[in-house]
Order: sequence, then structure tokens, then C-alpha cells
Amino acid sequence: MSMNADLGKPRELTGLQQRRSLYQPELPPCLQGKAIKVEFGDSTMTIDPTCANMVAQEFPHTFGQPLVHFLKAKKMDAQANNEHPPIRIGVVFSGRQSPGGHNVIWGIYDAMKTQNSQSVLLGFTGGTEGLFANQTLEITDDLLSSYKNQGGFDFLGRTVDQIHTTEQVNAAMSTCCDLDLDGLVLIGGVTSNSDAAQLAETFANHNCKTKVVGVPVSLNGDLKNQFVETTVGFDTVCKVNSQLISNVCLDAISAGKVILGEEVAFSKLTLMEIVSKICDGVQARAAQEKYHGVLLISEGLIESIPEMYALIQEINILHSNKVPENKIPSQLSPWATALYNYLPPFIRRELLLHQDSDNSAQLSQIDTEQLLAHLVIEEMNKRTKEGKYKGRKFSSVCHFFGYQARGSLPSNFDCDYAYVLGHICMHILAAGLNGYMAFATNLKEPTSKWRCAAVPLTAMMSVKRHSRSPGAVPTGKPVIHPSPVDLQGKAYAVLREKARSFLLDDFYRTPGGIQFDGSGADVKPITLTVEDQDYLGDIEILQEYMEKLKLIKLISQVKNIVKPGCSREILKAAISSMSSVKDVLKVMSAPFDAELPLFNLN
Repeated sequence: MSMNADLGKPRELTGLQQRRSLYQPELPPCLQGKAIKVEFGDSTMTIDPTCANMVAQEFPHTFGQPLVHFLKAKKMDAQANNEHPPIRIGVVFSGRQSPGGHNVIWGIYDAMKTQNSQSVLLGFTGGTEGLFANQTLEITDDLLSSYKNQGGFDFLGRTVDQIHTTEQVNAAMSTCCDLDLDGLVLIGGVTSNSDAAQLAETFANHNCKTKVVGVPVSLNGDLKNQFVETTVGFDTVCKVNSQLISNVCLDAISAGKVILGEEVAFSKLTLMEIVSKICDGVQARAAQEKYHGVLLISEGLIESIPEMYALIQEINILHSNKVPENKIPSQLSPWATALYNYLPPFIRRELLLHQDSDNSAQLSQIDTEQLLAHLVIEEMNKRTKEGKYKGRKFSSVCHFFGYQARGSLPSNFDCDYAYVLGHICMHILAAGLNGYMAFATNLKEPTSKWRCAAVPLTAMMSVKRHSRSPGAVPTGKPVIHPSPVDLQGKAYAVLREKARSFLLDDFYRTPGGIQFDGSGADVKPITLTVEDQDYLGDIEILQEYMEKLKLIKLISQVKNIVKPGCSREILKAAISSMSSVKDVLKVMSAPFDAELPLFNLN
């Protein structure tokens, strides 16, 4: 495979791009300067404790490694890294394009050159295919200059998003050995970071000196857990899509209704029940003489509908068994055949499309909005004939916002966040750590208050339960799974609080384009600002309590249960328990004749 001649070359920038390229991302104090303190915490567990043994068996070299904190070094700090020999790092875009990805590379470059100017950063051109084929270019400041704070992945490019087969893994290892790399950084989402974990384990098993690090970069925002508060690019995509959606809302004079896949899956709504709810909304608005509105549908909705999920699973299995696309319909089960034949022809064709690189259906290629529009028109016509609906004839216009935001200029937040994660990547590799992900917490606060750390990729792994019933046994291979919308979270509560108003009232709010200066430049998504997500801060609080309660045997029990990787609920419960124990000890240690507040001794 030949290298794209345009990759890695300086490019001509527009006036806006030139201005954005001059923006200097901020670093938290813990990453400033040469001396960075590396502090090792407790060993980690898995995000799902029931899968721990399976993950440990699959990843014996990288499972259970400690959480690592990067702190501002003090003078004479023994844990600060002051000597910095030159290192060689390779970086590859493994996931789909996401605004801010270039700044991860910039952050790695600046961090390694600050430590030692003789260090070398190599970029693999053409994504993972370039990694397999050993296609590289040495990254310099001159080459980077026209890609700083820019959208897309066009500096190095990307191809397939997978490193799955034995041949692919061996090719990647051979390349890293040939280049004598100390570290390899994979920039991508859920699938890419699962691949990074597998590479790290394989490299360790074969005594390959290259250490592997993952970075959470994804426009979907679905790589989210107690460690990762959000992904690079999600803030930008929210802002760009908000502008596009608000423009459509204004054009429709203007109302909005949102349907989330997680709601549908939780409520077990069938396809026709969803259609009926949409039609009820249309009728309710028509009763107020409002014959306009906008329905916002999540991309993964179709896979959340029970009968559609089962149909897609059958098709995926047939794809995995190498059944040709034109033969799949004839090999479906009777009930799946009935559902398949009921669907419009264009949906049937799209359901049969070859799987994505992670062996899932190409949901972005399934016109869910067209399917719902088709079925809603049928239902509204039926209601009209039955005399249940007497309003104007229903019609629809569909839009798909799947790619418009991927190449957008990143927001200030994504520029800062990606640049910080790049620095963390370099410090992970400089510390000789393998199989880790760079992450930062307390992101809702200014950059100066962010906490920076590294977490083993295995701590975010679980084994999928193919059945949705409670108590289903985990089967399959441990991977990092996409995180659904938390229906118990504060962000969803905000949405639900305004749901009826969104359905029936008209709104005329438009945020406009992304703001790079002024009061709106640093606004962050509600999903980030309303949640209490500072996991590292919570760990610090718990450790403070445990330091004060060293003599209590309970501590050893808590330590065995509450390790980095446990759920936020367990961590919060432990903090609450420690706080209660502290208050009890305070009362118990008071002199017998002292005043005991809030207690009635009678």
C-alpha cells in the first residue's frame, strides 16, 4: 500500500484556521515543567467485578496494575522524574475522525521535547494499515504547525479501525521492534482502546520492549466510565450539532422532541409503540394548531428496539459465518423473516450491509429517521381514515447529522483536553508503563484544577452478556464496551424535567457557531457540568479518611472491596461509611463528662 502523498505535509490555512493554530492550550500545574512526580496508587480491579477472573485470565501481564497519579513535583521529591533519557514513540490514528485528535500528537511532541530534545516522535501514515506496513514520518514542529487546533485526522490519516487478527497483531509488533520504539500511542474510541489493551498484553508476553498507551478520542462520547468523564471531540460535536439542529428547529418554527435508544431499551418499546408515541405527539400539537416540530433521534435507536435488536443479531451471526449478503434473508428464522419482510425495501438493504470493523451493524448507514417517517405517515393516514385525526396531512423532511461535525475546528475545551492527554501519554511511557490509558478528571472545573492520571485498560473491561435478562452469564472476550446514557444520571434528569415542554411548546433558541473567544468560548456540555464525576478526587477523600482511621480493622476490608475500577456507587458508599465512622470516633474519643452534641443520653 502506497502512502497518500498529501499526508504529513504542511498545508495552506484560511484566516480562521491560522488564528486557531495560534491558540496555546493550557496545562494543569501537575504537568508543567520538567520534574513530574509519578505516584503509584492501589492495584485496580475491573469495572464489573463478576468479570475479574475472566479478564485476569485473558490479560495476565497487564491485569491488576496500579492506578498512577501525576503530581506537581516539589524540591527534593524522591518520586519526581528529573532525569530524562531520549525515547522513541510512535503514534497512530486508530479511530474515526474526531475534533481535537491532532492536539494529542502536539501534546506528546511538546512533552517529550521538553524532557529531552533528542527524543523522536514517529507518526504512522494511513492509520493501522500504515502501522502494519511500517509507513512512518518523523514529526517535527514545522510539520505540526499547520495542524495545531485543527479538525479531522488528515495529518496522518486513518484506514480500518481494528487490530484484531493474529497477523495484524504480529505485523504491529514487528513494526515496533524494527523501529526500536519505547512506546506506541493509539488514538481512538472504544474499539481502538480494546485493541491497545490486546497489543500491550501480546507485547509483554513476547518481551517486546514497546509499551502501549490508549487515548479516549471519539465523537460519540460513548467511552465514558468512572475514569473517563468525556472523550476528546464530544464537546465540539455537541456544539456543532446544536447549531445544525437549532437551524432546523427555527426553520420548522420550532419545537423539539428527543428519543434516546437507552429509554427505548429500558422501556422495551416495540417499533410500533415508538411510532404510536410519535403520532400521539403529532396529534397533541395539532390540537393546539401547531403543525410543525422537530424529532431528534439517536443514531443507535434502531438497535435498542427489542425486535430489531434480535433481527440485527441474527444478521450479524450470519455475517460472522461468512454467509453472502444475498443469501442472508433466506437463512433467517421464521419470526425474523416476517419482521424483515415487513420493513421497507431500503431498510432491508441497509440491514444487510457488511459489518463495521468492530463486527457490529453499520448503524450510521441505517436510515432510522426514514424508517420512522415512513411508518408514521402510514399510521397518521390510518388515523385520518378512522376519523381519529382531523388535522392537516402529515409530511416530513429527514436530515442525518452523522459526519458534519467530524472535521470541525475543535472547541477550546477539546484543544486543551487533547493537549493535556498527549502530555500524560508521554509521562506514562517515560515511566515505563504498559497497557494504560491517559485520563484526567474534574474536567468541569478550569484546567488549573484538573487531576491527571493513568489507568490500566483492563480496569475498564468487562465481558458482554448476550442476553438482556437479569442474572445473565457473561460470555465472550473481555473488551471495553460502549457506555450507554445513564438513565439515573443528573443530565438525563434535566432532559426528563423538560420533556413535556419540549414536546408541546415552541422554542426559538439558537446557539450559533462554536465560540473561540468571549463569554461562550468556555461553555461545556451539560453532561459534563451537572454530574459529580471527579473520581480521582473521591479517591483522595476516601484515602484521607482511611489515613485518619488507620487503627480500625475495617480499613483492610474496605481496601479489598474499594479499589480503583469499582463503581462510583461503591466508592460513594465507602466515603459515606468512613465519614460516619470518623464522626462516631470523634464522639467516642471525647472526655466522658464533655458535652456530646446531638445525642440525648436519656
